[in-house]
Amino acid sequence: MFLGAHMSIAGGLHRAIERIKKVKGTALQIFTKNQRQWHTPRISEKDIEKFLCKRDNWGPYPVFSHTSYLLNLASPDPRLWEKSVEELSQELERAASLGLKGVVTHPGSHRGKGIKEGIKRIAYAIDRAIEETSFSGDILLETTSGQGHSIGGRFEELAEVITLSNHPQRLKVCVDTAHIFAAGYPIKEDYFKVMEEIGVILGRDKIALFHLNDNYYPLGSRRDRHAHIGEGEIGIESFGELMRDKDLTHVPKIIETPKGKGMCFDMMNLDILRALCDEGI
Repeated sequence: MFLGAHMSIAGGLHRAIERIKKVKGTALQIFTKNQRQWHTPRISEKDIEKFLCKRDNWGPYPVFSHTSYLLNLASPDPRLWEKSVEELSQELERAASLGLKGVVTHPGSHRGKGIKEGIKRIAYAIDRAIEETSFSGDILLETTSGQGHSIGGRFEELAEVITLSNHPQRLKVCVDTAHIFAAGYPIKEDYFKVMEEIGVILGRDKIALFHLNDNYYPLGSRRDRHAHIGEGEIGIESFGELMRDKDLTHVPKIIETPKGKGMCFDMMNLDILRALCDEGI
């Protein structure tokens, strides 16, 4: 099982590997740059070498990056859309240089200009980025809470992006438990029904990553605020069903739960998830 956390790169990209090893993680997600700035400093050869060396010593585990929160691949504003495509392309190139398995991105917001047009812009943006870069891994569309004009709150919306893409085999999905719960999918009441729905609409083979987060807000609220596993509105049982789902054992799982001093909270949440793998818990 590949189970880990999103880790900071403060002090250098390689430090994220050191941090995930400390919590005995076997999967990792990082930002390759400051996620709240457009400025993209070049990763030096020395930094790449340090990262790859640390990763090789850690083990053959999957590493994903997450794109900047500033991107809006569905934007109707031509300047912001072009800037977002450029940023995505740069992220894919950074991922290629670091040998990452996949890049996770939020689909974006249509800003009131219509979901159909927004979906078209997302598919075109991703195609542009794929065709302009050397990255050969997966691009993962993250499920969203469906708040405002954001796209990705329904599985059908992500399926349409994939269908419209010229490179559907390169597009996968990152299922965030807090987001789909906030969007109205009742994983607390009927986990298996939701998983069946994903299978019908997207295909289970399209699930390339889980973000395991509880949510402070209730089902269908369209609001997400990540909570520790079992301490939010989702509760512990659904996470147990997911961790014991043999059809999803091979899918990497990353926590994005609240951080504390040191890595005590990461260790707590990962220990809970590991314990849930045992039958009857």
